[in-house]
Amino acid sequence: MSSYTTSIPWRPAPFSGTAEIGRALSEFEAGATLVLQGLHHSWPPLAEFCRLLEQELQHPAQANAYFTPRDAQGLPVHHDTHEVFSLQVSGEKRWLVYEPALELPLKDQHYKPDLGGPGEPVHDVTLKPGDTLYLPRGWLHEAATSSTDSLHITIGVNVYTWLDAFKAALEECGDEVGFRRSPEGDVNELVERLRARLDPDDVAVRRRQRLVSTRRPVLADQLSQVRRLEGLTLETPMERRGTVIFDLSGSTLVFEGKRVTFPDTAREDLEFVAAADDRFTPADLPGELDDETRLVLVRRLVREGFLRISEAAPGSGADAAE
Repeated sequence: MSSYTTSIPWRPAPFSGTAEIGRALSEFEAGATLVLQGLHHSWPPLAEFCRLLEQELQHPAQANAYFTPRDAQGLPVHHDTHEVFSLQVSGEKRWLVYEPALELPLKDQHYKPDLGGPGEPVHDVTLKPGDTLYLPRGWLHEAATSSTDSLHITIGVNVYTWLDAFKAALEECGDEVGFRRSPEGDVNELVERLRARLDPDDVAVRRRQRLVSTRRPVLADQLSQVRRLEGLTLETPMERRGTVIFDLSGSTLVFEGKRVTFPDTAREDLEFVAAADDRFTPADLPGELDDETRLVLVRRLVREGFLRISEAAPGSGADAAE
């Protein structure tokens, strides 16, 4: 990494690991692939795409971009430890796919040659702009460009496994004294207690809780949203953010690592906004809150990143804020 990065002097500490454009260009011209890791953290369109995919699949998703020069190969034969969707953006890339050397590898079970080399390819396909290739985790593959540079985006989906389910259930067993004793004597009773925590419904609840609690906010417009609150009225069109994965329990909203609890008097209104797929106004809230309290509730939900003022809101000062 030091061959193409530098440190920029700054106080109180320098910016380290900064790309040095000239060196990076030289590496690219020599056949190196430019990789943008975690692009969903910095590019809003990909952040929104990954979040919508997470809502559909109920598993965490991530995105990397790979820009490979012509007549080059970015990586040798390997497998990924997550599900992969390769989205070809520009240029072409030829993919050779082989049977797994290790079935369904875990996150720390990376491919090593001593697992066995690839056999004959089971797929030999060239992706062109707009094409998508799905690679289940563990399937060996390699990809190379032809006479054109290639840009593709890899969407990784980290699947919740039985091992995750067992770990989560076992973690809950810490409140039972039997699991805190030294490992001696009959273990069958403890095994049965663990088994009782692995009911499919319980597993589904823990899986959902893990997904909901670990999603990062997608709030590219939050500064302008806060400013637009100054013009909020009972007739201002609102909408629930499509990128929020949440659970509502009573009058408590759980999302993006937060637990936001409201008075019980707001419960009916919270249920309304949680179920809202279309635009609504604060005046549409069906509960018994007075008008000013409705506005207070909506302002809080906007500030927390759960609701947003619709772009179509008339007279809200959107043009000035944007």
